[in-house]
Amino acid sequence: MQLFLIEPAAYTAFSDEAALIEQCKEWNLLSEKASKAKTFFYKRNGLMLACRLIGFVDKMTAVIELEDKRLHCIHPSYLKEMQASTYGQKSAVGAEDAAEPVSAVPAVTATETSLEPPPELEAPEVKKPQAEEPETAEQPTKGKTKKEKAPKLQLPEEKVKMTATVKQFTTVPNNFSDNDDEVIIYEAVSIAEPATEIGEAWSSNSATMKKLELDIGDTITFEAKIIAKKLTRHPVPYKINNPSKIQKQES
Repeated sequence: MQLFLIEPAAYTAFSDEAALIEQCKEWNLLSEKASKAKTFFYKRNGLMLACRLIGFVDKMTAVIELEDKRLHCIHPSYLKEMQASTYGQKSAVGAEDAAEPVSAVPAVTATETSLEPPPELEAPEVKKPQAEEPETAEQPTKGKTKKEKAPKLQLPEEKVKMTATVKQFTTVPNNFSDNDDEVIIYEAVSIAEPATEIGEAWSSNSATMKKLELDIGDTITFEAKIIAKKLTRHPVPYKINNPSKIQKQES
């Protein structure tokens, strides 16, 4: 049976097993206590093929190598779902681009769907907070300053009132579409209650947002859910989902 595969035009290979394990933990494919990589299985049309992770195109597109050495691009959350013993029993559909999601995902409006991967690839990205590193008496190497990791924010699970200022309009590539996705990058993002400074975040530049005719420097208030989801090729760690009750503040 022939499989439909999305071969990567280019990808970044894992430098060693440690890099592979670290990325698998970030994608929730391995537990935080895991010290070894494991064999994964790619399931499709009743087949179950052993595969291994060899690299990534970006943080939302993993690259796997099948038993016959062919390569395939896949969303990490979709690969995680394939590891369940019950995967494939809930639906009889055979094409990836027609499959229904098997896990609960945040609702998205029709205007924002162009930014998200196909339904079967969509799954909420939940990253476990990393434990603080214990203090040691080790001195930093001469000429180098040891950087301390900032503690991760505890994000609310429900919609909250927020304020943000438009910093940049840009586009990012979408590996599952011929067109790039339009996004907005915000700065000075904050949650009203409890008062929390977020910093930078991003959202889809949907039709709803375009109606506001926003410019760089405009400040808006709105209600939305914020999640930890890094923007492709940009150091922006949080995403604003489904903003509503949007109001542009007067200058």
